[in-house]
Amino acid sequence: MKEEVLWSINRDVAMWFCSTEIVELSEIMSSGKWNCAWWISEEDLHMIKLAIFVVPLFVLILMATAKNSHNCRWSFVVNCNQTDTGSYVLSPPTFETQLHQSNETRGFNVSKPSFNEPYVNETSEHHLLLEQTIKSNIIEKTEIGLAKARAAIREARNGNRTQDSDYVPIGPVYLNAKAFHRSYLEMEKQFKVFVYGEGEPRIFLNPPCKSIYSMEGNFMHAIEKNDHFRTKDPEKAHVFFLPFSVVTGLRYGYERVSQESSPQRNIVTDYVNVIAARYPYWNRSLGADHFTLACHDMCRGTSLSLPDTLKNSIRVLCNANTAEGFNPAKDVSFPEINLKTSSTNSFIGGPSAPKLSVLAFFAGEVQGPVIPVLLKHWENKDEDIQVQKHLEESISYHEMMRKSKFCLCPSGSDMASARVVEAIYSGCVPVLISEHYVPPFSDVLNWKSFSVEVSVKDIPNLKEILKSISPRQYIRMQRRVKQIRKHFEVHSPPKRFDVFHMILHSVWLKRLNFQVLYDQNVLSE
Repeated sequence: MKEEVLWSINRDVAMWFCSTEIVELSEIMSSGKWNCAWWISEEDLHMIKLAIFVVPLFVLILMATAKNSHNCRWSFVVNCNQTDTGSYVLSPPTFETQLHQSNETRGFNVSKPSFNEPYVNETSEHHLLLEQTIKSNIIEKTEIGLAKARAAIREARNGNRTQDSDYVPIGPVYLNAKAFHRSYLEMEKQFKVFVYGEGEPRIFLNPPCKSIYSMEGNFMHAIEKNDHFRTKDPEKAHVFFLPFSVVTGLRYGYERVSQESSPQRNIVTDYVNVIAARYPYWNRSLGADHFTLACHDMCRGTSLSLPDTLKNSIRVLCNANTAEGFNPAKDVSFPEINLKTSSTNSFIGGPSAPKLSVLAFFAGEVQGPVIPVLLKHWENKDEDIQVQKHLEESISYHEMMRKSKFCLCPSGSDMASARVVEAIYSGCVPVLISEHYVPPFSDVLNWKSFSVEVSVKDIPNLKEILKSISPRQYIRMQRRVKQIRKHFEVHSPPKRFDVFHMILHSVWLKRLNFQVLYDQNVLSE
């Protein structure tokens, strides 16, 4: 209807314009004022009249057509392709291409239009302006809330201690107990996580909740059921969780004979591609506010071996190995916990320091590069350093931990070791023997206050190192182990300050480390 009215107006204007010009020209020529008109025949005059009528009409029609054409026709936008029907659509670039355009600072421009939204013509620009304003206000509101949280945490560092009905962090086990407590309370107050639900059937989203890799399943199950931190509205989310399980994916994407892991990497790449194409949230921050979680050692073949795919994302990993790409400033280290039952109550607790009869203990199979060195120097060679491959059937592994002052926790085939948490459960001071390992929750916990770190080259001097710790110092360390134990406990449903909430808090801290930006000049580009 609008086009018909415009055409009618243009036609009337053209006819009026041309008829007026023709009348004036005829009068001039008949009056003899046009001195050169003596050679023009009557037939030529009719042709001139026709040209004077057609040319302005043709120009006006072109102007009307151009006004209603799509902006993409005139290069106001980029990456446009014409369909078979003659319409123009946006040609979405892949998320891999966009990653190379990311700002290297921890600020991310989210002002670009969604890759999945078609551009509009000039007649509906006000709708685009309104939509951009709404998105800008949502992002601005989110960032204002995070800015207030940062300010509150900074103020709490040297302020008064905050009261809490459940637990008040205190003491040298924390890098800064007051700041941690305020940060935790701010997380409880505003932190929201959106969980993607892609995948039918959900073959990659249901990992086991019992085994040495159980924390993948426990976290995914807990966040799915959580009503406080999980949000169904992605516009309210601070972070976005990609819930694909490495453990489950190995059943479908790993060749055990050839040990070929490329199918597993393809699964992750395809999953992220689906998210990037279906939602605007990955594209707007280039994945910076998205996180993945994996405990299997094959996560090295997925998240760490895909630098382009997950370059900006927060990677929550058990195998926090800086030599293999783990970035403590961006990624999260969380504990490996070997759950054999649904409860950990039977493993928790141990005697006080005076009742401990063994200086150090280790038992385990030969795996990785560190354990063979430990066995070479200490297997069955010292009564104080109880190191064995296998225990007798009459001897309980957990009872030996409860009888020992120090529990040796060398890296195995994985960088992480479930022995660390087992030692903490037993009240045994863990001895971390590894290289390039970032302990769990080290952005909050002061591991030097309740554990011993020994490099691989110092394994021959292990007894001297442990003997140099005085009884008084050891008692303090053991008490601190019991204090931080609550942060490694698994509960169903989760309880405040337990391992589930500590994982969330570490992700929360990483989200506080950067700001999502919005470019107000997006429409002028």
